[in-house]
Amino acid sequence: MAQFAVIGLGRFGSAASLELMRMGHSVLGIDNDPKIVDKYADQLSRAVIADVTDAAAVHELGLDNYDVVLVAIGDEVQASLVCVVHLKAAGVGKIWVKSISHAQHLILSKLGVNRIIHPEEEMGVRIAQMLSYPMVNDYISLGNGDFVVEITASARLDETQLSQVLKHEKSVEVLLIKRKTQISVCPKDDFVLQAHDILVIFGSLHALQHIAPKLI
Repeated sequence: MAQFAVIGLGRFGSAASLELMRMGHSVLGIDNDPKIVDKYADQLSRAVIADVTDAAAVHELGLDNYDVVLVAIGDEVQASLVCVVHLKAAGVGKIWVKSISHAQHLILSKLGVNRIIHPEEEMGVRIAQMLSYPMVNDYISLGNGDFVVEITASARLDETQLSQVLKHEKSVEVLLIKRKTQISVCPKDDFVLQAHDILVIFGSLHALQHIAPKLI
């Protein structure tokens, strides 16, 4: 179990906080609005009221003890940037920040945060990818054009050997296949697929684009 602190409990921050809790992590929620803090007090490990533009207040929170601090402050760009400065001064090791503009992104990159998040843009790209390739349940970008994707085998592939699907696809690797509660890691070529098997596949975007239609 990791420890996370989320600063700003608006729609983005609260959603991230609750999902981290659901995944079994410890979450400290921070906001300057008492009503919002009260709303999530019983749903998070701990929730506190704090003005994170105050260096002393940030220091008292002891955020350097957390695995990651997520700054999810909404439209108040100045407050977000000041908060990051105080977090860096407090010795916080890993800082992720929500950004709403390219100017804010530029400043955050100069401040040396670990990751800058553009929720609307990232979700827009994700939705476009899934609309373009509806056979893909989910995907993770590993950078450099490589992806891990999750695809459900169609009824047409029932009783088909994996080698038939992967024919001539040397640059694609099936990492695992899930069938109900059974998981087969690195299945061999003679593995026989069943309809609705879930395949987790690694490869380049080009190779995955080529093989995905064969699974529907």
